[in-house]
Amino acid sequence: MKIYLAFILLAISILKAVELQQPKKYDEQNITGWVMSEKLDGIRGFWNGKKMMTKKGYKIHLPDYFTKNFPSFALDGELWIDRDSYEEVQAIVLDDIPSNEWKKVTYNIFEVPNVEGNFTQRLHKARDWFYNHPNSFVKIVTQKKCYSKNELLAFLDIVVKKGGEGVIVKNPNLPYFYGRSKEILKVKKYSDAEAKIIEINSGKGKYHRMMGSLTVQMQDGTLFKVGTGFTKEERITPPKPGSIITFKYYGWTKNHKPKFATFMRVRDEKTIER
Repeated sequence: MKIYLAFILLAISILKAVELQQPKKYDEQNITGWVMSEKLDGIRGFWNGKKMMTKKGYKIHLPDYFTKNFPSFALDGELWIDRDSYEEVQAIVLDDIPSNEWKKVTYNIFEVPNVEGNFTQRLHKARDWFYNHPNSFVKIVTQKKCYSKNELLAFLDIVVKKGGEGVIVKNPNLPYFYGRSKEILKVKKYSDAEAKIIEINSGKGKYHRMMGSLTVQMQDGTLFKVGTGFTKEERITPPKPGSIITFKYYGWTKNHKPKFATFMRVRDEKTIER
């Protein structure tokens, strides 16, 4: 019965999910002539012309003023406040009842799906629309031409020093496409992934009577501990077993464990990437 129920829930989640472009990881590919932009660490929002959804297909409950003058054509972008404010934007955007805190959020458009033309032409459609139909909560993500690997890495350094997460680099010459593709790449100083909390481990020494680490499990079954990256408040009141966390790491150990795994945040199920 449990297996049948799990299958039904999986089928529902697949039906709900929105098919969008997804980047692959940069691995020294030739990106000369592509365009690059900062990878904003917010909540992805897909506007289908009538409503906005997460990439998992959950409806985002927006205040009416936020979508004033929005077009009837689709938009893809990031709901964002500022660098290093993911938890705040997640709490605001995923609330079932829109709060006044939405006034902090902007919608940063980086793609216009289902429109003819190359990437530059598609983005121009959104820019032209909002020039004629202003909305102060909307921004078009600035795209910078990339002429070499060195220029890409220099831009990445600038973004990271400002507290940014990384860079997206994209082939601007193609028509719109769906799914994960080597024609759009994410570039970071580190890798990140998601894992489920299996157990909370008690701390010792300065972490006596607090959480010392979390035992977590990745989707492929890899089991390991995450013991760094937590605030004092998170150690006093740690996330619950069964929660999904995002962690960053720097390659793999010889035992195929994430190297230098560091806690980043707890993820809401509506935003988890699969």
